[in-house]
Amino acid sequence: QVQLVESGGGLVQAGGSLRLSCATSGRTLSTYSVGWFRQAPGKEREFVAAISWSGGYTNYADSVKGRFTISRDNVKNTVYLQMNSLKSEDTAVYYCAATLRLRRGVQLNEYDYWGQGTQVTVFS
Repeated sequence: QVQLVESGGGLVQAGGSLRLSCATSGRTLSTYSVGWFRQAPGKEREFVAAISWSGGYTNYADSVKGRFTISRDNVKNTVYLQMNSLKSEDTAVYYCAATLRLRRGVQLNEYDYWGQGTQVTVFS
């Protein structure tokens, strides 16, 4: 079992930045590919970004390309989502998820383990 814990969410003004972290206790995250998803109130959970276990493959939703960067530090057992130039429409609960069987990383059903989420609120 992989237990994922997100952190780094908060309240930020539009145009600002946040860095989210996804970590696991116990089992190593280094063999898992990881995705970030988000869910705004009243909306479905949507793909944000994904990274392969080695970091050699990344994928982004069009809505965040050029603003968000996914990365990982397998020594620290952590995956990051650097979010710059934040907009009000980025407001959501952000979830990280892990899988051993990544395809493109876009579909929710590619992932076997999910964190509890961290709230990101962007105000104007």
